[in-house]
Amino acid sequence: MKKVTKLMLVAGLSLALVGVGNSGALNNVSSAASAPLKVGRVEAAAHGTKCFTVAVAVVQNGVIVAASLDDYQFLSTDVAKGVPNSDKDFGQNYKDPNVVLASKKANSKYYSEHMAEAAGSTVAYDKNLAAIEKFATGRTIKSLEQTLTYKSAEQVVDAVSGATLVDTHGYLKAILDAAKAAK
Repeated sequence: MKKVTKLMLVAGLSLALVGVGNSGALNNVSSAASAPLKVGRVEAAAHGTKCFTVAVAVVQNGVIVAASLDDYQFLSTDVAKGVPNSDKDFGQNYKDPNVVLASKKANSKYYSEHMAEAAGSTVAYDKNLAAIEKFATGRTIKSLEQTLTYKSAEQVVDAVSGATLVDTHGYLKAILDAAKAAK
């Protein structure tokens, strides 16, 4: 829901700037803001082989104006809520009825506790993803691509303030791929 609100805000701001008129510097902003918003979505393996990532990027004039990430993994039914229809026909296809395909973001409380136990994480899962999304937002596709090309995975983690995920590079690559896929 927050992403929808952010997208609506961007669209509203774009429309407001278009109406500003032909006054000097504002005219340049107006021209840039009137460019169409393009949306890209990819599925990626940003975090190992036990889950998959869905990345969405909204792009305007080569700039990422919004990004969204989530991972999906099979988690135990006693600790996680599955994706829609996990308790219906869709869920009948699960090999093990004691696990469901689940959004890590929707189950952030549990997953964050798991990360704290298993890896000593001190930042909640959803907060990590929010920091990565924020880092990508406002960057050009080219600058994000250069960051991922010229910085090591460790340097990328250090560059993203508020994120501690070892796979930060993989998540940013997923956003970059979504931005490049935007139509």
